[in-house]
Amino acid sequence: MKILVVLKRVVDYSVRIHVAPDGSGVATDGLKMSVNPFDEIALEEALRIKERGAATEVVVVSLGPAAAEQQLRTGLAMGADRAILIETDLELEPLDLARVFLDTVKREEPGLVLMGKQSIDGDNNQTGQMLAALWQRPQACFASRIELGTDSAQVTREVDAGLETIEVDLPAVVTADLRLNEPRYIRLPEILKAKKKPLEKIELRELSPGHSTKVLANQYAIVATASPPPREPGKRVESVAALIAELEQRGLLPA
Repeated sequence: MKILVVLKRVVDYSVRIHVAPDGSGVATDGLKMSVNPFDEIALEEALRIKERGAATEVVVVSLGPAAAEQQLRTGLAMGADRAILIETDLELEPLDLARVFLDTVKREEPGLVLMGKQSIDGDNNQTGQMLAALWQRPQACFASRIELGTDSAQVTREVDAGLETIEVDLPAVVTADLRLNEPRYIRLPEILKAKKKPLEKIELRELSPGHSTKVLANQYAIVATASPPPREPGKRVESVAALIAELEQRGLLPA
């Protein structure tokens, strides 16, 4: 079975971000970029499945600028067999992302698609579900455990009330939650080997002619981006009675 894993290029989670001076978004010039952490967890799970003998190939795919090759090389260094970069400078919304990945799925015919439950930049949590709907295949989101069978998978997922275990027929789309696993540390020999692994580059217009011959219709526009207002300094009180009086004055307690 082939497993297809989606990787997204995002600003590294440890970097302190700033709003661009013109308010158009986050200033990314010179910032460290990394694989979306949830996608990295999805890739780790795919590699573990292959190591157990339940898969024969792990393919990583990313959609974005040419610089996203760096994140795909990271995926190859982790252990993926090959990579596909769908090159475009367009900022696509989740539905259009799902449409493009559907074209990739039809091209690769994987038995399982794994991706993070969301990206840490947009936090939309939509692409996986939309891909499953367009593909007309089952979905299992927020996975904290995956057990593969011959033609199905049991997925334990996190829900509001706790944990829920469902069974889905394969092929299917599964999105990874934080507690699914801990990604492996990449050593220098793996980084060197990754440089020799195949990485295919495809223009968006070649993979998805119907999506690139026209401007993709975004359903929303970012009007402005601003930093949150600074927090007011705290206030020290001398007694419990003074604290209660202060809370009542602010309307936080019934008078």
